[in-house]
Amino acid sequence: MELSEIDEMSLPTEGLPEEKVNPDLVGTDLPPEYCRYRDEGCDLSCSCLNCPFPNCVYEEPGGRQRWVKKLRAREMARLFTTKGKSVKELALIFGVSQRTVQRALKVAPGPDLSGKRGRQNE
Repeated sequence: MELSEIDEMSLPTEGLPEEKVNPDLVGTDLPPEYCRYRDEGCDLSCSCLNCPFPNCVYEEPGGRQRWVKKLRAREMARLFTTKGKSVKELALIFGVSQRTVQRALKVAPGPDLSGKRGRQNE
């Protein structure tokens, strides 16, 4: 893109009151009060302003994927401790390998699972 093309580009000014549209500002970065923002949220929350997360998961490196894996690991640990599901059963339920289940149980928050190692390999 050439410099002349950048000068010809402008931000949309429709809907702004005429007195607020400064011809000198067209094509530059406008302050937030002069821009319209639609808070459409994401697949995790219907609105950014009402999101349950303290920080946007999409702004974190690997954010959504990390969040989903933590949620999955927590559910695996819950089923392992409360329902007595084996590693093999959990692997079938979640569609992952037995090694993935073992890693998830190792890092999942909750009670110490080291005493149940013999039960995992059923």
